[in-house]
This record gives sequence, structure tokens and C-alpha cells, in this order.
Amino acid sequence: MGSWNSVGMEVAYQVLGWLAFVSWSISFYPQAILNFRRKSVVGLNFDFLVLNMTKHSSYLIYNAGLFFSRDIQRQYHEKYGYEQMIPVAPSDVAFSVHAVALTALTLCQVLIYDRGNQKVSKTCVAITSIVWVSALVCLIVAWPKHSWLWLISVFNTIQVVMTAIKYIPQAFMNFRRKSTVGWSIGNILLDLAGGLLNFAQMAVQSIDQGSWVNFYGNIGKTLLSLEVVVFDLLFIFQHYVLYPIRKEEHNPTNIEEQVDVSAPLMKSTDESNASHSANV
Repeated sequence: MGSWNSVGMEVAYQVLGWLAFVSWSISFYPQAILNFRRKSVVGLNFDFLVLNMTKHSSYLIYNAGLFFSRDIQRQYHEKYGYEQMIPVAPSDVAFSVHAVALTALTLCQVLIYDRGNQKVSKTCVAITSIVWVSALVCLIVAWPKHSWLWLISVFNTIQVVMTAIKYIPQAFMNFRRKSTVGWSIGNILLDLAGGLLNFAQMAVQSIDQGSWVNFYGNIGKTLLSLEVVVFDLLFIFQHYVLYPIRKEEHNPTNIEEQVDVSAPLMKSTDESNASHSANV
């Protein structure tokens, strides 16, 4: 089995991994806190959340499978060589567990807070359904031959595809509204830091081993970090350059007016009609 050649590199690998875990994990909280402060999820795209849950669930299956299963680890070494190290760290598993939990919490906020006229699109429902039905079919195919490495690689592919898809609804929503109000930039900045730290962690292991198998043996983690960096830079550009938030928009009482102008008008009209009826 592969082992570390340098204690310093091993320490750096663990430190970078846990820093990425902290950065990525904390990145979930600004949005949840923003929703709590506003008692509203207007401006947060629901398709993003549903696709994000599919993505993180798939990534958890991959990370936990490769980290805990001896059979999957054996199949990995048979494919890439017994001198290679398993490319999943404890911090990867911890992040996946935390990500699923926090995404579920945010989905619960959608159920209890004001969501205006927003809803999950039929396209998102269709994509999610196709993904999980396909995963079930792959499980049925893999079971007789115990092709577990192939199966978790399928889930790794799913999380890569979902990562690419999940950001698109929010980016388009920001473009259509010409605003990023209701979408936490703190989430994006921490997400970007996590992606960069993830790249650094993988580079440390590759340098120590003198091999780049770490990158293509866990291509999902490589592509995940790349996608995160690209989309986060897009959101940062939208937030600070294309649609900068004016000072008055920082006031939570004004956010709803910026996000959905029709909602307050409809509410005001209903209250006026109710008041008129009471007077009559």
C-alpha cells in the first residue's frame, strides 16, 4: 500500500484538507443565516438547492465508499497500482456529511419561510428523477459482479455533473433580476477558498508521491474543485461588478422590495381591500 515519503508533506496534506473542510463547511452558514434573518428565501433559487442535495448525496456515497470499504480500496489498487494512496481523506468524508446536513436544513427553511412565488422547476424535477433512476439501474448492474469501484465512480460522475448544473439556475436568476440580493456572497467567497485549498491538498500528495494519479484517480474531486473556482469567480463578478448592491439594499426590510416587487404590492392591495371591507 502507498505511504507518505515525507512527514512534512503528510502534515501539510492533513492541514490543507481540514482547512478546506472548514472553509467549505462554513460556506453553508451565511445563506442559512441570511434566510433566518429575513425569514424569507426569496432570491435563493430552489433548483440550486435540489440539485445541490443530489450532488452532495452522491459525493458522500463516493467518499464514504472509497474511505471505509476494503473491497473498494482493493479494486482501486488493482486498477491504479498498490503503491498508490487512497485519494479520499477523512476531511472529505466529514465535509460530505456536513454538506448533506446543511443542505437539508436549508431545504427545511424553504418549507417554513416566505418563498414568494418561487418553486422548483419541472426541468429540475426531471433531471433529479433521471439521475436517481439511473443510479438505481447502475446499482442493479453492479451488484452481481460486485463492481463497487465502478458504481461509486458513477456517483462521482453524478456529483461532477450536478456541480456544473446546480450553479446555472442561480447565475441565470441573478442575470434575469440584475441583482444578487438574497444570494449570500459570503457563501461564494468561502466556497472559492475551499476549492483552492482542495487543489493545494491534492498537489501536496502528488508531489510527495511523485505521481499525478491522485488527480486522475479521483477525477471527480479534481473537476469539482475546478468547477467551484470557475462558477464562484462568475458569482463574484456578478455581485461586485455587474450588479453591485446599493447601501439601502443591505437593510433586510428593503430586500423583499428588491427581490420581488410584485409581492409587496399585492400584499398592500389585499390589506387595503380588507380594510375597506371592514369599514363598509
